[in-house]
Amino acid sequence: MTSPEADVLDRAKPPPAPALIALSGVAKTFTARNGSAVRALDGVDLEIRPGEFVSIVGPSGCGKSTLLRMVAGLDPCEEGTLVLDGRAVAGPSGDVGVVFQAANLLPWLNVRENVRLPLRVGGRRAAEPARIDALLGMAGLGEFGAKYPYQLSGGMQQRVGICRALARDPRILLMDEPFGALDALTRERMNAELQRIWQTSGKTVLLITHSISEAIFLADRVVVMSARPGRVLRELAVPIPRPRSFDTIVSHPAYAALACEVRGLLSAEGGIE
Repeated sequence: MTSPEADVLDRAKPPPAPALIALSGVAKTFTARNGSAVRALDGVDLEIRPGEFVSIVGPSGCGKSTLLRMVAGLDPCEEGTLVLDGRAVAGPSGDVGVVFQAANLLPWLNVRENVRLPLRVGGRRAAEPARIDALLGMAGLGEFGAKYPYQLSGGMQQRVGICRALARDPRILLMDEPFGALDALTRERMNAELQRIWQTSGKTVLLITHSISEAIFLADRVVVMSARPGRVLRELAVPIPRPRSFDTIVSHPAYAALACEVRGLLSAEGGIE
């Protein structure tokens, strides 16, 4: 039984913000080359609120990337409902930026031109220089605007890719294993950089990753998916204060417990990533 004082405090709290991304009963079936039906996702329910950073982990082939492509409007939602800011997803949106595993920079364009590309495609030229300068500065690339992709390290190329995804100032940033091709130390540095960019930009981020430590380090919540057909097994809040560093996070009592729980869930599904 709650006290009158506690009841007053609870009623005084503002209601939680409505979900910016809402999936209900989302499913996806593909047709294999032999004509058989392959169920990739089945009954996925998930809500992500404005400003949240959510990581998704799961066994290989569980439909994580398919789910992200559906949120991005690149693949249609055929079963269930998928809503962004109260509207059903009907295709790609300027409110959504996507970062894939490969930076996919155009080699004949320099850093500044690569980041400017979405603005040029969208016909937005007003205030371009200030926008590009702000993005490059936020990502620590202010001195590299005239460099070409071949002159950059893999981590720097990925930072350019993140800037490009943010160029049109989307509300949502979707990231599909963006650091999977990097070595361990560079990946840790990029995780710290992404945390800083997220805190600076205030975007809502959905990250697909194979790394348990990366998922916990970056996220407010970790969503664990089952083996194919993918469904949400569990959502785990990460109660570790920010800003986080890899030097300190591993000593936090919540880190070991979360990592153990995620690993146990994935192991039970037949694979640890």
